[in-house]
Amino acid sequence: MPLELALRHAGPRRVVVRGELLGLADAPLVIVAGGISAGRHAAAGRDDATPGWWDAQVGPGRAIDTRRLRVLAIDWLGADGALDVPIDSADQADALAAVLDALGVGRALAFIGASYGAMVGLQFAARHGDRIERLVAISGAHRAHPYASAWRALQRQCVALGRSEGAVSRGLALARQFAMLSYRTPEEFGERFDAPPALHDGVARCAAEDYLAHCGQRYAARWTSTAFLRLSESIDLHRVDPAAVRVPTTVVAIEEDRLVPLADLQQLVETLGGPATLRPLRSRYGHDAFLKEDAAIARLLTEALAAAEGGAK
Repeated sequence: MPLELALRHAGPRRVVVRGELLGLADAPLVIVAGGISAGRHAAAGRDDATPGWWDAQVGPGRAIDTRRLRVLAIDWLGADGALDVPIDSADQADALAAVLDALGVGRALAFIGASYGAMVGLQFAARHGDRIERLVAISGAHRAHPYASAWRALQRQCVALGRSEGAVSRGLALARQFAMLSYRTPEEFGERFDAPPALHDGVARCAAEDYLAHCGQRYAARWTSTAFLRLSESIDLHRVDPAAVRVPTTVVAIEEDRLVPLADLQQLVETLGGPATLRPLRSRYGHDAFLKEDAAIARLLTEALAAAEGGAK
């Protein structure tokens, strides 16, 4: 879908937004958004049966039940690498509002966002709050924490070094390996990789290196350096005034999340402009809990959607 958008840091631009709809055409609409690596294919459906990034929560009989809800997900602006300008969460929120216009949807039942998607959800609620009944923000705050921004700055330096040395894929792979360490926790690595280093051709190699290398290589095979750099920057450019978010909001915090600390989400809930609930969870998966703690996340989503449906009546 081609759109004309006034980007916050780059001015008017013609962009293309690619989205996917699941569920019944006349059902209440739920917007679903994940991390910067998540795209329009949230779950397997009739038109595309391949696995999506959130099959555990989206689909027939799931928490976000496509038998009675219509689900919208998009590819983030910049995800195809064609938009090499600064992008931020406000631009993504405005793109989603324009998609709702094109679909003829005045008001969605809920915006459910996790990680970067939660940041975009907060922006959407602040800028287009009359268009959603409820926001669910999982592991995403009103600003990027300085510690998390430092992690991402190092990742971007890996990519920049790879570009300058003619090793773009290697740079992307290393950036992803750094990212995996920030997404997960020492507790998980202690359980999974508690073995002494082994010597390979006279060089010590720790137990987690094969896992990290696999994550990096898989990521580099499907992403461009431009897309990574611009979307990584987008997280750090994110800022929302919590008082501007007046829709009912459920904030889900993971106590072990090192990228989005519990204290930031407590502050967010205390300063939101509308009714808000904080739902803390414990998980050895840290920031990635929304992708791993299926049962706990499903319970919270079911509860939040029931509240949204009650408010919409």
